[in-house]
Amino acid sequence: MNFITQRIAFLNSTSAAVRGCLALAVILSATTPLMAQSSKRKQKEQDLPGLPQIDPASIDPVIIPSGQLAVFTAEDFQRRFAESYAAETDIEPKLADPEKKQMVEVLKLLQVEKMGEAAAAIEKLRSPSSSAVFDFTLANIYFQDEKLDKAVVEYTTAVQKFPKFRRAWRNLALIHVRNGDMVKALPALIKVVELGGGDAMTYGLMGFAYSSNDNPIAAESAYRMAILLDPATRDWKLGLAKSFFKQKRFADAVALTGDLIAETPDAADLWLLQANAYVGLGQAMKAAQNYEVVDRLGKTTIDSLNMLGDIYINESLYDNAVSCYERALAKSPRGSAERPIRAAKVMVGRGAAIEAERLLGTVESTYGAELGEGERKDILKMKARMAVAKGAGDEEARILSEIVEIDPLDGEALILLGQFHGRKGEIDKAIFLYERAAKIEKCEADAKVRHAQLLVGQQRYSEALPLLRSAQQIKPRENIQQYVEQVERASKQRGS
Repeated sequence: MNFITQRIAFLNSTSAAVRGCLALAVILSATTPLMAQSSKRKQKEQDLPGLPQIDPASIDPVIIPSGQLAVFTAEDFQRRFAESYAAETDIEPKLADPEKKQMVEVLKLLQVEKMGEAAAAIEKLRSPSSSAVFDFTLANIYFQDEKLDKAVVEYTTAVQKFPKFRRAWRNLALIHVRNGDMVKALPALIKVVELGGGDAMTYGLMGFAYSSNDNPIAAESAYRMAILLDPATRDWKLGLAKSFFKQKRFADAVALTGDLIAETPDAADLWLLQANAYVGLGQAMKAAQNYEVVDRLGKTTIDSLNMLGDIYINESLYDNAVSCYERALAKSPRGSAERPIRAAKVMVGRGAAIEAERLLGTVESTYGAELGEGERKDILKMKARMAVAKGAGDEEARILSEIVEIDPLDGEALILLGQFHGRKGEIDKAIFLYERAAKIEKCEADAKVRHAQLLVGQQRYSEALPLLRSAQQIKPRENIQQYVEQVERASKQRGS
């Protein structure tokens, strides 16, 4: 028996506490000759000319030798290291001989699917000191019978009695996933992995739980492990793609969904996810192509149609956009009118009055009396602007008056109505409306500017200047300041 073998034999006869210290001594004594050889080799290397010198500043500070990590000096690590001398406890609780016989009778009942009798038998047999196997078996019966709340209680009892009961932790996690409670599912799934149960299903569900708990980086790691163990399951790859999306790694999401689409080209969810990733990359028309494919697959949704409509508006394809919004409105149950009304505002602002009028007509015919007060006001304001574009002044006034009747404090409508009367030369009516609008805080500055412009048109510069200066104090704007200076010069020249 050589020197090291003798020492190992001695270690086996000592206590666990002493073995930790002695093991280190054995390792050190066994490696001393090697250390001496290493020292000599280093001395020879130092004697060799021309060896490159490494600048310490050039070393990545993140790369730390494992022996120098702070974790190795932590109290918890030292405790776990000391425990490693003992054999690992089994992950299944033991059954005493009497319990084994009792359990056989229970299993016979389960084999003939007498679930109720089996549950009753376990209830009689188990006690606070009985094996956790009884609690686990009762939990399984409840699980199969869809009595999930009772199953959770029994699985919890099982893991409290036997904390390393891996099957109980796994089934407990499955119930929490079934219930949609990912906050509770995650610790149970982690425990399964810690106990050596890291199969594809566990990692995949862990990825799902992390994703649901808004931790996409951890979700990515879990999904990668699931794919490594089970590359054929599509759900894990889809989950990985979603984790890329949540991390705004849109290029990675596009690439992975592209591979998945090649495998299952009729999967609408993949086309939609890739479309959203294209939007994130700023490649709107590629996203539009995906949305069109989803449409051909017959899987369009209100959201996908509205998104496609938004893309077409940004590309100035207004007729296509209106078609998308109209089809979204026709779907049941229909969504809010906010999206198409907002789109109509954009089109009115860009001069696409014909398309906007068509879309607003569809909104009104679809919702009718269901439109809210704010939505009706928005539609009326757009109609007023379109009436101005057509030169239909009286129609504009009628619509604006209707808006003011609905909401006397609508400052924008009051200003527009004031402009209408100002163009018609009805100065007093216009001034009255501007003054009403100026009493509304959010419209005060704009109302005073419009009022001042009306007075300047009448060459009443001295009356206009205080209004303009007051507007600048409320809402400073460079173009208005330039206008103030022009009016000041005109006032001086006129002497008024």
